[in-house]
Amino acid sequence: MVSILGIDPGSRCTGYGIIHDGAKGPVLVAYGVIRTDTDNFPARLKQIYDGIYQVAREHHPTEMAIERVFMSKNADSALKLGQARGAAICAGMNAGLPVFEYAAREVKLSLVGKGSAEKSQVQHMVRFLLGVGEVLPGDASDALGIAMCHIHHRQTRLRMAKALEVSQ
Repeated sequence: MVSILGIDPGSRCTGYGIIHDGAKGPVLVAYGVIRTDTDNFPARLKQIYDGIYQVAREHHPTEMAIERVFMSKNADSALKLGQARGAAICAGMNAGLPVFEYAAREVKLSLVGKGSAEKSQVQHMVRFLLGVGEVLPGDASDALGIAMCHIHHRQTRLRMAKALEVSQ
């Protein structure tokens, strides 16, 4: 069974979510937010790394999906986000996970059918597709959305590979 660790990186709050891609559809395994508790930026990166690595070791996902950095008007914020992503990617790679990256527009398109969808629409679809009744923390919901996007892309790649095998 394939298990996806989705990551929504942030230098203060990094969301994570784990989903099994089961025969009857996606199954929610775990979710949460890694909150950094220091103003020392290198120490925050270590907390992100340690948190993601611990989640990976505890839940044994088989793949990791993470949101790509988008260009922001604030260069400093974009650089910090990129560094937080790097810490999370290194943790996943060190835990032995292949890492896949998706732009925010890809995630929105995959879940809502519209690349410019509102964040609340993505959160609604995550809850609906996973059968979750409670409201999820925003960062965790985004991470689960990234994992769901990866499942959709993964299933499409598998179908295409099978179609190519049949045609050869």
